[in-house]
Amino acid sequence: MEDLLERRSVAFDGARRIAEGPIATVALEVKRAIERGTRGTVLVFDAESSERIDIDVRGTDAEVIERLERPRPRSPGRPRLGVVAREVTLLPRHWDWLNGQPGGASVTLRKLVDQARHASVETDRVRKARESAYRFMVAMAGDRKGFEEACRALFAGDDARLDRLIDRWPADIKTQLRAVLAAAR
Repeated sequence: MEDLLERRSVAFDGARRIAEGPIATVALEVKRAIERGTRGTVLVFDAESSERIDIDVRGTDAEVIERLERPRPRSPGRPRLGVVAREVTLLPRHWDWLNGQPGGASVTLRKLVDQARHASVETDRVRKARESAYRFMVAMAGDRKGFEEACRALFAGDDARLDRLIDRWPADIKTQLRAVLAAAR
């Protein structure tokens, strides 16, 4: 499992990128930017998924890092094996078929999921990159000219049109958006 403090992230003060790198480094840069006074709202994103990351920058640098290190509560299951119990809803005929397979329902479901994952690696990579780009676009450019058309171009896979539509957006937003989309290309 990746060290939580090494999780790649990027921070913006309004439309200006103020930090990029491991979350621990970015958190301290965000803290310093806020202490100096920011121009806009400071937002921090996971560099891969573009999901927003909330960072509590109160207190000392050590306290900020300590809060980032706190482990998340574990869910039920077999934690040592990485097994997590969840509910699966199937029709009776599906359960009948699964229960008749060697190893039972759990083994068969794991095999089916692994086969599906391997068969859709490329499609999933492109879909995740587009979803990430969309999350970033909504947060950072939702009120920018051409936003809706850019979204249509994004999901249509029309990279040339998307590039033209975002060309007038602030440089740091374009750079980050293009970096996120690089995974889809």
